Amino acid sequence: MSSDLNVASKIARGLRGYAQNVRAFSRNASLYLVSTVISSAAFGVFRLLFNFYVLSLGYDEALVGNLVTTSSLTALIAAVPMGYLADILGRKISLIGGGLLTVTAITGMLVFPAPATFIAMNVLMGLGQSIAGVTMGPFLMENSGEKERTYLFSFSSGLSMAASSVGNWIGGLLPTWMAGLAGGDATSPEAYRLSLMVVVVTASLSVIPLLMMVIRKVNASERSLFAPFTYFKHHPSLLGKLVLPMLVTSIGAGLIMPFMNIFFRQVHGQSDSAIGTLFAFGSLAMGVGLLIAPPLAERYGKIQFVVVTQALSIPFLALLGFSPLYWVAASAYYIRVALMNMSGPVYQTFVMEKVEPSARATVASLVSMANSFGWAFSPTISGEIQVRYGFGPAFILTIVLYVVSITLYWGFFWRRGRKQPIS
Repeated sequence: MSSDLNVASKIARGLRGYAQNVRAFSRNASLYLVSTVISSAAFGVFRLLFNFYVLSLGYDEALVGNLVTTSSLTALIAAVPMGYLADILGRKISLIGGGLLTVTAITGMLVFPAPATFIAMNVLMGLGQSIAGVTMGPFLMENSGEKERTYLFSFSSGLSMAASSVGNWIGGLLPTWMAGLAGGDATSPEAYRLSLMVVVVTASLSVIPLLMMVIRKVNASERSLFAPFTYFKHHPSLLGKLVLPMLVTSIGAGLIMPFMNIFFRQVHGQSDSAIGTLFAFGSLAMGVGLLIAPPLAERYGKIQFVVVTQALSIPFLALLGFSPLYWVAASAYYIRVALMNMSGPVYQTFVMEKVEPSARATVASLVSMANSFGWAFSPTISGEIQVRYGFGPAFILTIVLYVVSITLYWGFFWRRGRKQPIS
């Protein structure tokens, strides 16, 4: 009986501590979280339905892969100049501009549904993702204290995943609703187009909380056009160790993650609504994982947490890719996305803490480049592999690359010990 009381007491203390850290979030951070919830719900719908929209127009998986490559390659190329531009414009304008560029890109693809337009708009989307991506890390650092910082990074990602789960669920139902309104089939281009217009409207609303933020603009003395190159010159080893594992992970992720909706439709024969529900609970599982990550990372160490959670996800990735049973694949999907992704904000906090404030935008740009690199090239390769050989080889390559990445995290940071400086 006393042991049960002790457990309950520890849980209560943990929840009180978590609540205290959440209450410490600044006004700017809270407004950013509101914007994140709205935009994530919208893009939960987009990520579920856009691939189906392209396929419904008569195009194949190769074009889907090329579109992912286009936006990611643009984000990769633009990361460093966007980091400098974000300092010039300020965090607020950069976040707003990134959102508006993305909304404009989606609108263009719905109004002019042709391959050339898709490519051009994915370039625009890549620019929007790039400037928003390189701004987010420094923004969260500048609008949080040391005590609640890990909680803010993880809470932001957790809320994003939870909202995305709602978007996934609604996205699975929207084509049927829109087909009922417009007439025709739920898998028709028109049903998908009307569904994606909901994304445009909702994502536009996410800009309103950003307009309410008050943020200090970075002074000219705090930035330099050559800052990325100067910082790399003085800290090449540290930057290489911080970025390389993420680069390898992104190459593996780009092989399968953009195609998960197509995988469950083609391999397991699931409907749009079933896949939407699956993605909704997957995002919810990811969100729960992200929310419980901060206290675990505090207790066991950030890098230890990253290595262990990502390593545990590997067997479930294998089950996801190769189980012939849908319920096994679906269960593995839930566990895999929670384990693999809950460490992301923790590692991002770790990276931001390893560099001085003047270099954060630069390092955020390099981190964004690493995350974009795999998504820039892998989807095109994977699309061709799927057309010829199916999903099996893509899953095998992803597993191998994830193992390499986890080994790098362990070798660079954990094995060296906490007392030994990283350089």
